[in-house]
Amino acid sequence: MGTEIERKFLVIGEGWRAGAKPIAIRQGYLCRGAGAVVRVRTMGESAFLTIKSDGTGISRLEFEYAVPPDDANVLLDTCCRRPLIEKTRYEADVNGLLWVIDVFAGENEGLVVAELELDSEDQAFDRPPWVGAEVSAQPRYFNAALSERPFSAWTAEERRAHDAGRDGPAPG
Repeated sequence: MGTEIERKFLVIGEGWRAGAKPIAIRQGYLCRGAGAVVRVRTMGESAFLTIKSDGTGISRLEFEYAVPPDDANVLLDTCCRRPLIEKTRYEADVNGLLWVIDVFAGENEGLVVAELELDSEDQAFDRPPWVGAEVSAQPRYFNAALSERPFSAWTAEERRAHDAGRDGPAPG
């Protein structure tokens, strides 16, 4: 059984880009509800089917299985809810921890988030200078939520709160 412990943050500026290599990601959701989401994702030349439990906090059950890329593309093109999540992922090693930075495109263009997977909920880590406010507990930043209500559909108030979080680290 897999458990994902993940914290999510807004990104400040471009300081994370030095040496980062891009990988294209396209993902969609086959279903959401009954305590879980089922996602299909292409990531470069690879593809995966993932089942994640709903949850509160930063821990969720996660089961991920490799699938043939051609099958994943058919599922993305014909079976997944719209809009699909389109993003470019970059990786940054910071003090031995792997941060992933997702730069969204399509209907979520303008959104940039950093995620950090941890071994325990109370694991200590240093925030790089390009990490802004934590949004781990804000469901609107979950990819599944962005597939139902993309960044382009957020209200002016939600956009202001987002922009304020990009001004610098917030407690959390």
